[in-house]
Amino acid sequence: MAHLPRRTHSILLILSFQICFSTIFAVFGSVFFQEEFSEELLLKPLPDRKVLAHFHFETTAPPLSTSHGRHHHLFPKAIAQLVQKFHVKEMELSFTQGRWNYDRWGGFDPISSSNAKPPGVELWAVFDVPKDQVDASWKNLTHTLSGLFCASINFLESSTTYSAHEWGFHPSSGGLRYGTLPREAVCTENLTPWLKLLPCRDKAGLSALLDRPSIYRGFYHSQRLRLTSSESHSSGVESGIVLEQALTVVLQPNSHKTSKTFLSETKLQPSWSLSSIFGRKVTGRCVLAKSSNVYLQLERGLVTELENLQKDNAITGPDHVGSGGLKDNPGFELSVRPDKEFKEANILHRKSSSVLYEYSIERYSAFEPFDLGLTWKFPVVWLCPRAPLHSSRFLMGSGNQRGTIAISFISTDLEEGFLGANIGEDSCKLQANIFQVVPWYIKVYYHTLRVFVDGKPQAIANVVEKMHVSPSEDKVSPGVMELVLKFPCAVKSAALTLEFDKGFLHIDEYPPDANQGFDIPSAVIIFPNFQTSMQYLEDNSSNKSPMLLKFQEKSPVLSYTEILLVPLTTPDFSMPYNVITITCTVFALYFGSLLNVLRRRVGEEERILKNRASKKAGRLPQLLSRLSAKLKGKEWEPPQSPSTSSSFISSKLILKVLIVAGVAVFWQYYSE
Repeated sequence: MAHLPRRTHSILLILSFQICFSTIFAVFGSVFFQEEFSEELLLKPLPDRKVLAHFHFETTAPPLSTSHGRHHHLFPKAIAQLVQKFHVKEMELSFTQGRWNYDRWGGFDPISSSNAKPPGVELWAVFDVPKDQVDASWKNLTHTLSGLFCASINFLESSTTYSAHEWGFHPSSGGLRYGTLPREAVCTENLTPWLKLLPCRDKAGLSALLDRPSIYRGFYHSQRLRLTSSESHSSGVESGIVLEQALTVVLQPNSHKTSKTFLSETKLQPSWSLSSIFGRKVTGRCVLAKSSNVYLQLERGLVTELENLQKDNAITGPDHVGSGGLKDNPGFELSVRPDKEFKEANILHRKSSSVLYEYSIERYSAFEPFDLGLTWKFPVVWLCPRAPLHSSRFLMGSGNQRGTIAISFISTDLEEGFLGANIGEDSCKLQANIFQVVPWYIKVYYHTLRVFVDGKPQAIANVVEKMHVSPSEDKVSPGVMELVLKFPCAVKSAALTLEFDKGFLHIDEYPPDANQGFDIPSAVIIFPNFQTSMQYLEDNSSNKSPMLLKFQEKSPVLSYTEILLVPLTTPDFSMPYNVITITCTVFALYFGSLLNVLRRRVGEEERILKNRASKKAGRLPQLLSRLSAKLKGKEWEPPQSPSTSSSFISSKLILKVLIVAGVAVFWQYYSE
């Protein structure tokens, strides 16, 4: 081999490298190519002159049983270790700032049902462990997520902050735990770890639009992390681990154009673009993403108004909406022509269907950035699809002893879910499920449940079909209530009331801002008979979009109520401060006087006083006393003042000691 030419050595070296690389790809290639990542952005104009931006990132990995070791190409290693160590089957974590407006932003669509979350932190998880190990897994999970996302999720480890439900929130076999932190503040410290889970972070792709000041300046901001781990899907195909990251933001466009006012006294919707609402443009896709798309959605109500506007302007017809002639549309104008168009195929919506425009980011780069803009030409007024019943929760009563929790329902005149039955018939029922968690210091009397339908009291058995109650236990567990209600389909309004007493807390259990009040987490209202699926079936390529596939899933209409703020009896927190100050003052006087008495030198003080008295006396009396002493043959002594005698000093010391001892005895008796 040493005598082979240099060319032969090079050929052998190349062959050895090829063999090594082929072996590596044979072992790890399946893992590399089974992990996928996709990024998508959905933009939607809202009726109240705002814009909804919904970011959707999805990362998939093969099942842990088929993966080689712990190496991952795209999937975040921290999440994979979390699933493997704590046996998490399903988990969802959300950080929310603001409250979703179900009347103006919608309540009957996949985004409002899946991504509209209550303020603060919400966490629920399903564990694939024995029932006696679920609580331990939950506590370990909360500590791990707390360190991972720089939040106070570890406060959910206490049994007083989480609950285990039966059937009211999510179907499970007893391994589910649910907890919320309504007062948790959301800031960039939570968003940055969330972005670090993405393969490109916020350096490239659609995530580069996530400018911190633009996001937190919005009216609503919710970042969600959904994790699903299973060895096999319902269809029999192995799905592995699916990590879904969604960020929903409601922003106010900064339109530089003046708003025109038309004859109908309706202002023109503000025009917007990606650069105006985010301050940035899309300079290309993430190189690790399998797909990178931007969608613009026009709701059913908006499409109906645009069709009417086209008819008034004598344009070819309703089918012209979203067709090739976008520049001729009388209602709006798009700055970029869409690559594809999808129309919703849903037989329940008899009037019109929503329209979806697709833009592929693959052909854009830093030299040709993508900046989608929408300019309104005429004012358009429309309504978002709402849930069949608008739910609201509030408190009644006054004082710091008792109160009442009330949940009200108001009909939104939705008829799309009642196509199979006559609304006026008695057999037609509208089902609503309620899941409510109440802290232990709110002692709810569940036997005081009262139901009102259209302002009239009803028997509990006529409305409540199923009920599960888990009363709270002081300083151990919160109270849980799960209800299945059946209202008549023609119901206009309904209400539920529950009475409660306010408990007392130990001084160590009060938060720093106790005078602000105590929060009762949001209640969950579910309408299982109404589905929020949206299917776009005109193009087969839509089936490849993970976000559109999520929209096609049939999920019940879900909404959250308001967070209740309950004032409790709070002690005077200034009283300990006053006690501490007066105690310190008394002890300072006591020990100061005692030390002064014990350390004072009596003989030295007498000598000093004699010297001072001799100096103050006149020279003539002093000379006369010396002369008299010399004539008598005695030794001369300076005159003593009666105030400096030792007997007087000893009596003064005894008096001080007695006073200090009396004060000490009185204070000891008073403190006991």
